[in-house]
Amino acid sequence: MCTRVSRRKREMLMSVRPPAARALVFVFATLGLAALVRLTPAGQTPPPQTQTPPTAPGRQGAAGQPAQGQQRQTNFEAQLAAQAQTDATWRAASEGVMKMDKITYKSRAGGLEIPAFLFQPLKPRGPKGHPALVWVHPDIRGHVYEYYIPYVREAVSRGYIVIAPEYRGSVGYGKDFYDAIDYGGTEVDDVISATEYLKGSVPSADPARTGIIGWSHGGMITLLAIEREPALFKAAVAMVPVTNLFQRLAWNGVEQRLQAIDPQGRYGGLPNQKHDEYKRRSPIYQIDNVQIPLLVHVTRNDADVVIEECMQLIDALRARKPGLAETKVYENPRGGHLFDRQTDPNDRKLYTPINSREQVDSWNRVWTFLDWNFDPSKDADKALKNSGGS
Repeated sequence: MCTRVSRRKREMLMSVRPPAARALVFVFATLGLAALVRLTPAGQTPPPQTQTPPTAPGRQGAAGQPAQGQQRQTNFEAQLAAQAQTDATWRAASEGVMKMDKITYKSRAGGLEIPAFLFQPLKPRGPKGHPALVWVHPDIRGHVYEYYIPYVREAVSRGYIVIAPEYRGSVGYGKDFYDAIDYGGTEVDDVISATEYLKGSVPSADPARTGIIGWSHGGMITLLAIEREPALFKAAVAMVPVTNLFQRLAWNGVEQRLQAIDPQGRYGGLPNQKHDEYKRRSPIYQIDNVQIPLLVHVTRNDADVVIEECMQLIDALRARKPGLAETKVYENPRGGHLFDRQTDPNDRKLYTPINSREQVDSWNRVWTFLDWNFDPSKDADKALKNSGGS
């Protein structure tokens, strides 16, 4: 249907346009909005939307861009309130299943206090009786999301101690912590420092059986951690990890992406000006430093860490670390970048996984890999003997 335009309005429009343009003005004014919008053809439905993590006010989504409707000015009070709710959700989900503590420790980079979740079995075996996992959350501006609840519960039930750092730049801890972001830099030190906390404050954690697992940006931190400290961890898992900052910035727009990852200007310039700095923060350039078993999963339909970036890592590992690296490329899993973390949208208590074929397969491979390398069922005596304790 056409939209009526008042006679006076048409006359005003005609009076300010040259004759050649008047007809066009009249047509657009009378056609109406519906004629200008591309409609879905009959019989077709829009493509399904993939699930994204719960986003609190002032938080960013998986790709590190502002969440829909987010204003430029960050609402730190809303972030603090959202984090308190997240902590409460984790505590409720831990009750009767595992021991949860919210702790802090000092980073080896400048002594910054790093908040972290610590999960332990309700009945620890004794000194060095359990392997430990450093659990690294995703997103440039993220935190330890509630969708990890079922997987952390599973890890603890298998015999692992889990520590999940909220490294600098994470949301929910105030402006100073937020502004301390150092993407690919000292945030890696924050995560590595979790191992020192385990060694000094968690006697049932076995330092000789400590691993690290991370997703997306957290997968990048995982790779950088094992490349910078090749002998610190026993094994690592990197899921859909960011790999190459040159590729990533070029693909997404240099200025936009650089503003997101380096708002404080710590890199010192653009990629063409600071080659060495960008290479230092890109795991692909340090692959030769990988000296421990490594599991990597990626997807071809990842709209965040695109397959062109992923395959640089996969191909390098297959060519140069065939005896250490296990890799899997999923073709078209539901959820793409979030395929292994999708949960029932109606369950905001325990975040039940959707259990798609690819999600189940990926986690089965993860648990097999971890259990094979860490043997979490060992009793304390065997753990002590194998780790050199007395």
